[in-house]
Amino acid sequence: SDYHQLGYNLSVNLFQGGPLKSQSLMRDSYTPDVFQKAVIDPRHWHGRRISELGRWYKKYFLDRNVLKAMKEKYG
Repeated sequence: SDYHQLGYNLSVNLFQGGPLKSQSLMRDSYTPDVFQKAVIDPRHWHGRRISELGRWYKKYFLDRNVLKAMKEKYG
């Protein structure tokens, strides 16, 4: 009886969790042998080597730190 007095919003299970079986268009489009043949090369990531990506981030954060220091000094 107390359960029915809580109201609709509290009595409904709003957070039911994720689906029991996930679906993926990529997984459904290819046969399993494609994934078994795939080789992951850590040095080649989306057409860029990690060193190139690291250099970009280093320049980016250096620029951000310079802008932050100039803003603190000159307002």
